[in-house]
Amino acid sequence: MMIGKIRSFRTNHRRSHAAATRRRPCVPSKLLPAGSPGREAIEMGRTRLLITGAVICVAFGCIGLRLVDLSLLQPAEEPALSRVVQSERIETERADILDRNGTILATGLATASLYANPRRVIDADDAARQLATVLPNADVTEFARLMRLDRSFVWLQRKLTPRQHWEILRLGIPGLDFQREEARFYPVGGTVSHILGFVDIDNHGIAGIERSFDESLRGNKEPLSLTIDVRLQHVMRAALSDAMQEFSAVGASGIILDIKSGEVLSLVSLPDFDPYRAGSATDEQLRNRATLDVYELGSAFKVFTTATALDTGVVGIDGGYDATKPIKIARHVIRDYHPKARWLSVPEIFMYSSNIGAAKMAMDFGTDTQRKYLSQLGLLAPSPLELPEVGAPITPDIWRPVNTMTIAFGHGIAVSPMQMASAVAAILNDGVYLAPTLVKRGAGSVNPAGRRVVSKQTSSEIRRLMRAVVEQGTGKQADAEGYLVGGKTGTAEKQSAGTYARKRLISSFVGAFPMNAPRYLVLAVLDEPKGTKKTFNYATGGWVAAPVIKQVVERMGPFVGIAPVDAASPDLQREMAVNVTSEGHTLASF
Repeated sequence: MMIGKIRSFRTNHRRSHAAATRRRPCVPSKLLPAGSPGREAIEMGRTRLLITGAVICVAFGCIGLRLVDLSLLQPAEEPALSRVVQSERIETERADILDRNGTILATGLATASLYANPRRVIDADDAARQLATVLPNADVTEFARLMRLDRSFVWLQRKLTPRQHWEILRLGIPGLDFQREEARFYPVGGTVSHILGFVDIDNHGIAGIERSFDESLRGNKEPLSLTIDVRLQHVMRAALSDAMQEFSAVGASGIILDIKSGEVLSLVSLPDFDPYRAGSATDEQLRNRATLDVYELGSAFKVFTTATALDTGVVGIDGGYDATKPIKIARHVIRDYHPKARWLSVPEIFMYSSNIGAAKMAMDFGTDTQRKYLSQLGLLAPSPLELPEVGAPITPDIWRPVNTMTIAFGHGIAVSPMQMASAVAAILNDGVYLAPTLVKRGAGSVNPAGRRVVSKQTSSEIRRLMRAVVEQGTGKQADAEGYLVGGKTGTAEKQSAGTYARKRLISSFVGAFPMNAPRYLVLAVLDEPKGTKKTFNYATGGWVAAPVIKQVVERMGPFVGIAPVDAASPDLQREMAVNVTSEGHTLASF
């Protein structure tokens, strides 16, 4: 009964409320009297709505304008952030290093380095164990020790890989964080390691071009362009590697030089090293044999002796010397490796590499003249190449007559392969010496003026003699068909404990092509090669180094745009002909 009364009360209340509502119609604000509380409330609400709408419209307008600015008027990145990043690049990153064709040899890549705030590390031992699952060769004990130090910052691992960075992030270890750094990246690896060198953990140049140009590479946007052609670098490195393996040599070096500009197109030293792991490389791997090491290069020096004799006029191209017997001077005996035991013409002395004939030439023009010409050829001072690893030549303290005679055939003086290459290039470049360079000159720049060391006539005569060596003399193994290769062999015994070791040789060949208009010089040096059955157990320059030149020339010819020619051309035969004997017998170079 009580429930029924409650329901009846609710029903009657709703009906009374509805009736009252119908009896109070809505009155517009304008019908309300001015100054009444109701009208003021309505006007205030309308004003607030208008203000709110205006603010929203302005906000959306600003957003729209910003979108137009970003999408149409600005670069892809957010400008303020871009300026920050660019500012950081200017301060910290190193410029790229390129080869002559724009191939990247060295560049910088953004990376992350891991550090810890030990005061925020909860469990150092557990954190160290977790890191060891991500970082190879991690020292768990050392990591744990570092994370227990009373410091706010300790390095744990520099230059992480992207995968390592991601995996450590996934671990979510408190107290660990990352700092952005730059890692130096060498896309072609060890192929140009001795040229580029490497940097330390803080990106400071330690060796090679990285060290020579450290200041300009740091904080410089513009890349450094080298004269190196990475294609020719691969060609030379492959040929030298094959020769080292075939003849069991302990090392090798090779150079390709542009005779007309002095630009170094290839510079190889073997064994080489991985620039990413330079710290674990051996001394043998780090040594740049092409520029730092100096050797007695043997009979290749006869190029300079013969050029000096012809240029000074002490003997003509048709002259000669008696090479019947060895020369005895003081305690020394100068003899030929394969004696002809007869009078030899100048071309024969050069072709058959007669030590006796070269020594007699040198005695005719004398010590002072020899030193003058060798100095002009850059053989008595370190090479001016833009590398810190440049060796100083070894010359006699007192230049006696015996020194003059032995230096005539490459003994008693030690120079680097780079010095040898530059000096021979000068003889072939119409007699003009150009300093070698590894840095490409800018567009429109003019090649620097060189210094004349021999006459054009002497240069022409040496070209013909070098071609004769390859066609008829000791350098036949270097004859790349169609490319008019010329050159000179060199074989010298290495010094050991103050004496010469007969079985430890430095075997070399310096060649050039095309010899009617020489453009490229190619030098190969093998350190302690061993003869094989194929070479009849000889390990001389003509047997082990000359084939390297042939292989390189045949492969590089198409790269540098030199097409093979017809060796039997009458015009070329006349141009390259040389008189071998004074009786008028003519040996054509073809």
